[in-house]
Amino acid sequence: MARLSFWEIKRHLPAVVVGSSLGAVVALEAARIALKAPLVLLAPALGFGNRWTEKLPEGDPVRFFHHGEERELPIHRRFFEEMARSDSDREPPEIPVSVLMGARDESVPIDLVREVWRRWEDSGRLWPGSRFVEIADGDHGLVDHVERIAAEIRSRLAVH
Repeated sequence: MARLSFWEIKRHLPAVVVGSSLGAVVALEAARIALKAPLVLLAPALGFGNRWTEKLPEGDPVRFFHHGEERELPIHRRFFEEMARSDSDREPPEIPVSVLMGARDESVPIDLVREVWRRWEDSGRLWPGSRFVEIADGDHGLVDHVERIAAEIRSRLAVH
């Protein structure tokens, strides 16, 4: 994963960081190296690189569906290879974190995210008050659950 600049992060310190899908992985990496704001991670694409490098078709760039753009975009193979080397989720963040995950996520296996969360809990280093929120009818976009997401962001702001 491309290295984030410590000083760039410090220059723009937010009260709460919200990341969705791959943005959640970037938020975890930022928290690991410098950022000390609470995290709200929506459908975090944990294990993204490992899950996708073995499935990629031949050639470069690879066409990949981008949920934000709602269309396929060309992405270079090296991106997937770099993501496979990312270990941002190895340890729990040293700040409060909320993970919101749809049980019907079609892009990120909820079992994988639950497994990472359990590992974080078992480590004894998960920040007190951190939460895993499973949304029974939620998909990867979680667009039908904006109020629940907003409530989680507000709760993180209240504690910060």
